[in-house]
Amino acid sequence: MRIGLLGTGPWARIAHAPALSAHDGLDFTGVWGRRPAAAEELAAAHGTRAYEDVDALLADVDAVAVALPPDVQADLAVRAARAGCHLLLDKPLALTVPQGRAVVDAVREAGVASVVFFTTRFQPEPEAWIAEQAGRGGWFTARAEWLGAVFTGDSPFATPWRREMGALWDVGPHALSVLLPALGDVRRVASAARGPGDTVHLVLEHAGGASSTVTLSLTAPPAAAGAAVELRGEAGVRLMPQATEGPVPALVRAADALLTAARSGSPHPCDAGFALRVTELLTQAAALLGGTGATTGRRPSGGGGPWVSGPVPAPGG
Repeated sequence: MRIGLLGTGPWARIAHAPALSAHDGLDFTGVWGRRPAAAEELAAAHGTRAYEDVDALLADVDAVAVALPPDVQADLAVRAARAGCHLLLDKPLALTVPQGRAVVDAVREAGVASVVFFTTRFQPEPEAWIAEQAGRGGWFTARAEWLGAVFTGDSPFATPWRREMGALWDVGPHALSVLLPALGDVRRVASAARGPGDTVHLVLEHAGGASSTVTLSLTAPPAAAGAAVELRGEAGVRLMPQATEGPVPALVRAADALLTAARSGSPHPCDAGFALRVTELLTQAAALLGGTGATTGRRPSGGGGPWVSGPVPAPGG
């Protein structure tokens, strides 16, 4: 499968380009970016071609991987699907429900495959654990914590869209990608409250009767950063294992999933439709927090200076 990469930022350099280069089943055809010089540099590093025209790249490939801010991703994903390209997308799918629905509609109308890279769902230990807990059932409650130090240290991921949208939209998708398959769909976002910096706390009511709590932050102290999920129910207490691999092997598996979906015609569980559901839930939470888009992010308390950055917790993406 010929695949192109849209995007040249930190995530494209750290994860996407190395994974696409390493995958035996992919022909890494080229790179397009909003900064032509960055596209040239990234393409040269991986022995591929830089494209100045995104439509020219779409015409030369069977699929695209997207490593761009979510609002930019959504519009380009629609464009790529209409050009007949399968889609390897990142989370969140989009920052509004209409944008996300447009991607889903374009995928369906074009008959292309889609996989959205919720990192945890493609790491072997967490992935196996999620499948086991989903099959077990009988869960009473759960808690999920995704705490990053992106704005309290020195991280390349303190990007403008993360500064604007905050933890809800950046790491919230990771938490939901674990809780939804384990506990079932969310019937209602029961409450949402703010904590320090961009921290948010959510209470979710799941369709099967279980409840869960979610804590999300990109402004945690570096020593407190990390991710954890705990389920409690008839089977006792179950803790999600930590991943032992970084994002590149996980992204290679996501590319495997895209190849399988494209060849079989069967949708992957982490397709654009699932990602749209995540966007719908994030939008509900944002409304409870008093905003439906960029207003959900805010500066850390204690001063009006610029945010600084720090390490991203694993699993990330």
